[in-house]
Amino acid sequence: MPGLGLGALGLGTPGVGKTTLGKELASRAGLSYVNVGDLAKEGELYEGFDEEYDCPILDEDRVIDELEDRMSEGGVIVDYHGCDFFPERWFHIVFVLRTENSCLYDRLESRGYTGKKLQDNIQCEIFQTLYEEAVLSYKKEIVHQLPSNTPEDLERNLDQIMQWIEQWMKDNN
Repeated sequence: MPGLGLGALGLGTPGVGKTTLGKELASRAGLSYVNVGDLAKEGELYEGFDEEYDCPILDEDRVIDELEDRMSEGGVIVDYHGCDFFPERWFHIVFVLRTENSCLYDRLESRGYTGKKLQDNIQCEIFQTLYEEAVLSYKKEIVHQLPSNTPEDLERNLDQIMQWIEQWMKDNN
């Protein structure tokens, strides 16, 4: 497996393209792909339900327990919209996808986001909340912001991340 040992985190507000990028990157780089939302759903890794946002509340400790063995082996790309609970040792690269507000608004609205949930996610993007969280959680030099508005951005991002992965492999194997 080309990405053996490597841990990558794809981060961003819902709707920025993490899943599309993560799945394609895993395919190209020979990494396994984990969508934390899907993992939590399959394993019922929840600790309640948030009525205001109409969504389950992730049990972060159980997610960590569930992923620990896979992450210690490496070769994994993780996709989620938060990062402050993941152990720093898991990741060698963190990429934060960013989308222009009008584009993100349309994407979230098409997913059925309304009211406070829609507005809070847009504000999270405006204030770079997830980028700030990533920089506070990981070494700044491994955190990269990438634009994610168009199919061309997706291709450029895939090319850029593949270059980082290839360089990491040269430096660490």
